[in-house]
Formats: sequence, structure tokens, C-alpha cells
Amino acid sequence: MTEIEFKKYLWDAANKLRGSVDAAEYKYPVLGLVFLKYVSDMFAAQTDRIWAQITDPESDLHMPPDMQVKAFDDMAEDPDSYTKDNVFWVPPESRFDKLLAGAAEPGLAQRLDDAVAAIERENEPLRGVLYRDFGRLPLENGRLAELMQIIAKMGFDQGQHAARDVFGEVYEYLLGQFALSEGQKAGQFYTARSVVQTLVEVLAPYKGRIYDPCCGSGGMFVYSEKFIEAHGGKRGQSSIYGQELGATTRKLACMNLAIRGLEYDLGKRYGDTFHNDQHPDLRADYILANPQFNDSDWGGDKLEGDPRWVYGVPPNNNANFAWLQHMAARLAKNGRAGVVLANGSMTSNNGGEGQIREAMVRDDLVECMVALPGQLFANTQIPVCLWFLSRDKSAGTGGTHDRRGQVLFIDARHMAELIPGSRKQKQLSDAEIQRIAQTYHAWRGTQWAEDEYDDEAGFCKSADLAEIERHGFALTPGRYVGIEEAEDDDEAFEAKMDELTGELSTLLNRGNELESEVREQLARVGYDV
Repeated sequence: MTEIEFKKYLWDAANKLRGSVDAAEYKYPVLGLVFLKYVSDMFAAQTDRIWAQITDPESDLHMPPDMQVKAFDDMAEDPDSYTKDNVFWVPPESRFDKLLAGAAEPGLAQRLDDAVAAIERENEPLRGVLYRDFGRLPLENGRLAELMQIIAKMGFDQGQHAARDVFGEVYEYLLGQFALSEGQKAGQFYTARSVVQTLVEVLAPYKGRIYDPCCGSGGMFVYSEKFIEAHGGKRGQSSIYGQELGATTRKLACMNLAIRGLEYDLGKRYGDTFHNDQHPDLRADYILANPQFNDSDWGGDKLEGDPRWVYGVPPNNNANFAWLQHMAARLAKNGRAGVVLANGSMTSNNGGEGQIREAMVRDDLVECMVALPGQLFANTQIPVCLWFLSRDKSAGTGGTHDRRGQVLFIDARHMAELIPGSRKQKQLSDAEIQRIAQTYHAWRGTQWAEDEYDDEAGFCKSADLAEIERHGFALTPGRYVGIEEAEDDDEAFEAKMDELTGELSTLLNRGNELESEVREQLARVGYDV
């Protein structure tokens, strides 16, 4: 299938459940069935590989012709023949083709639940991760069978590494489509792809401990690994730590990471990061997070003496500065963080937020502020900002330039275009993401920098503490970067003024004509204006 056909099949599969299953819930069974198809295809491909090795004279597993069938029968049903190559063992009753063959028979939903449970029992990384509630879906067998038939048209048998990448793209695509469909609820599990990429490209989490205290479906981790691989690193050279409030969303993250062969620690269970921190002793090299914006129900009244509030007690009606201080507390000696927050965090004085922000700046914790445009998220149209924090901005700890006492401001509000096919949501292009990231890397003098840094009117400015203090410790980039210089179009001033004056005169005359027409029409119906 072409990519377009492939995606159409995927979305058709999701839409099969619309109207029967709540919009916020139908992603789980769809992703569950896609996962089942993937592991079954990988299992079948490994079975073929075993036969090929047994019959290949050049293979270490080659057997004489009279022994090949027996050897194959033994190896093909030995879980070690699969797990040694990082392929999940799929018990006979859990294989997609077998389940599809009996899909028309009563009890399909229960058989699917049993099949998934069997896979979890046989594969420790998947235990407690997969969707096992098909039996609770308000669907008749026929509808569930139709869904399986659509998913059956997808193939994940392009070779182990390629298949894993394809499934990853499928998973990401579906999460994005569900986010567009669900609107307000999407923020609980999905951060817009271009925003995640921007965070990752700026932080460049190449090696070390990566942490996300509100990890959703795990997108920050996935793109961090993609960054590592794109720059010549190896899978697994970073350590993944996270936490998620919702049980079902946590399962999405676990499945997202497990299928890519990534080891992770998302804590012992789901839970509230503020009140049930799963990693209290962690000191992370990189933190990437998109916490809930302006959360007014975070239980701050129960944490007044919390040791994380180094810069001040955050207000009970807004968790923005609770999140920032939680992440600051989890940073290693040279650690850095990138956080998505609502724009109010840059200027608000609600409940002492201004004093907390000032204290963070004076402690040289704030490294870079990026203002983004609105419409980047499926669940809100408001513009947002990125906070980048750093424990050490001196030369040699992350870059060649000493940036102590300075903050980089980037105004990217004029960037982004509508996503093709969408009337509401925008995305940053790869070129725009790189422009933001390269501006930071040039300013810091990192190994990823391609050019030297210069302030650019209307886009970026390196400001010192004295300048920030003059602005009352407001961190809105637009206050610092100034206005973009207008390009000289070589048209004489007098000629341009004549042209503009003529246009204004035409518009004023047309306005008078329209006013007269309106008065005339109102007079006809008895109104004298």
C-alpha cells in the first residue's frame, strides 16, 4: 500500500468504533489491535527466518535435509528462538491470523482479552501494559470483526528494524489523529509533534538520564531517541524515567516504548507527581515536559512545606510554578530542562508567582525563553511558551560560551502554518524548528552549533540581569527582541506616500458611499438615521 492508503486504512479502523464507543476511549482498542497485528507479523517473520537459517548451508543453524523439519518444529515453538532477537513470543491462541479466522464466531471479544493476557504472561516488558477490555466494549461481534479485517490489511513484515519503525510511525500517526478528533481531552496524552521536536532539538538529549514527570503517551522519550539515532548514537544510551497520572495513558506510553525496544522506568504505578512522586531521588540530565496548563486543582494546600519550593510557595490556584520548581529539584548538577507552559507564566503575579519568577532568574536558573504561536495544540488555541532551565550556564558545561547572568529570548510567534487538511491546528516546519534550535546552540556555543550567534531584531536577544530587572522580571520575548527591521524596497518616500494617500482616499470615498446606501435602505423601511 502507498502511505496515503496505509493511513486511510488506519483511520478507517478507528472510525469503525465511532458512535459505539466514547470518543476519548476508542483509541485504546484500536491501538491494541494494531499492536496485536504488529507482534503477530514480527513473530511470523521470525518463524520464516528460523526456517531460512536451518536450510541455509552458510548459516550456523544449518541442518542436514533429513533433520530440517524436526529441527524447525522444535525451534519454531521455542520462545528463546524469538526473544533472543528481541521478538515478542506470541502464544498460538494469541496470533492475529488465528483470531481473525474465528472472528465471526461468538465470544470474539473475550478471546481477544484472553489472547492479550497470554502475551503479557509470556513477555515481562508487556505485563500490565496492553489493552484488555474488549469484552466491555458496547460492540457486537460483527463490528469488532470488521475492525480486525481492516487492520489485517496492514503488514509489518519489512524486516525487524524497519517493521519497528513502521509501527512507531503508525502509533504516532494514530495518536495525532485521535488528538485532532478529541480536542480538549487530547492534552492528557499527546503533545503536538512540532512542539516536542522543538524541545528535543534545543535540549539535544544525546546521552544521560531523561525525565518527563507528566509523560502522557511518551512522545518526549520517543523523539529523544530519534535525536540520538539521527546524530550517530545508539539505541539505549540514554536512561528513561517518567510518570503519568492516568492508568490508561500510562499504558499507551509503556506500549509506545516497549515496541521500540527501549528500556524505561515509569515508576511502580500511575499517580500524581506532586503527591506521589515515583522518582524522588532522581537527578536527571534532561527534563522534557508538557504539564497541564494553569492547573487550578493540583492540591497545593497539602504541600505548603514541601522542600521543592526553593524559590517560593506556588499558589493553590495555579500549578505552573509548582511544575517548574519540581523539575528544578530533579535536575542534576549540570542538568537542563525544557517545559511547555501557558504564556501567563512569563508575566503573572498571581499568588506570588512574580516573586518566584524573579528568584529563579536571580539564581541564574532560567536559560532561554521561546514564545510560540497559537493553534499548535489540538486541545487549545492559545499561544504557549517554552521555558528552558539550566543548572550551570558557565563555559565548558554545555557550551563554549559563558552565559552566566544572561537569558536568551526568542520570539517565534510569527512562525507555523496550518496543518494540511486542518482549519484550526498549525505546526512548525522543520526549517523553523531548526532556526529556533540553531539560535540557541549558537548562543550557547554547543557542539551542535553551525554558526556564531548575533542578536536579531524581532527574533532573538541575549539580555542580562539588569535589563530583565528593568522589565520587572517579565520574561515575554517580545519585550526584549524589539521590532523586526523593515526591508528597504528602494521605493522613494514621496512616491510611496502618494500611493498610500491615494489608496486611503479611495477607501474613504467607498466608505461614504456605503454609508449613504445603508441610510437609504433604512429609510425605505421606516427608519430615519
